[in-house]
Amino acid sequence: MHSIKLISALFLGFGLSACAGVETATRNAPLEAPALRPAAVPLDVQEVRVSVPRSLKVSEANRYLPSGDIVWREDAPGDRHAQVAAILQDALERGVADLPEGGVPVVLEVGLVRFHALSEKARYTVGGVHAIRFTYVLRDPVTGAALTEPTFVKADFKALGGQKAITAERQGITQKVRITGHLADVIRAELGDGQGYRAQALGFLGALNQI
Repeated sequence: MHSIKLISALFLGFGLSACAGVETATRNAPLEAPALRPAAVPLDVQEVRVSVPRSLKVSEANRYLPSGDIVWREDAPGDRHAQVAAILQDALERGVADLPEGGVPVVLEVGLVRFHALSEKARYTVGGVHAIRFTYVLRDPVTGAALTEPTFVKADFKALGGQKAITAERQGITQKVRITGHLADVIRAELGDGQGYRAQALGFLGALNQI
């Protein structure tokens, strides 16, 4: 409860105001809820929790565009859900480790939606896109209460292919290295770098109601 009160006070202190053009603030809000601009609230991420649902389908097909939710080949054959979860955990922990100290304590809870690295065929020919998508919620470390509504992040970026991929691998720049670095940058931009996290109407108003 203390964290909820504190985060609400910080929202007010940073001057939240109505802004009807911000979709992330109003997508699921009731009609009477005001739209809110992104708030620069410093965060102290005390724990990262990653979930890779077993319902996500793994594809081992060596095609240019394999179907399925998870496409990952750089580790040895095995539990792809666990392998991908380890990559996300490492990347997100790296990203939040660089946030400034002294912010509002939160738990970062992440759920994977899609993780498409390249198949062997695409990797060594035309290349493609690393399609990585997830949702996250910030929670109070003590009560577990959600401090934000779920936020969807599309973290796609261009993958290397052909000779560029081979040259990168010789330099130790594997798909895992590039994906880990990219996801660390993405979550750092979402939660820090002077941006704070996006205040959302339902979460903010819910916190206010508990003061």
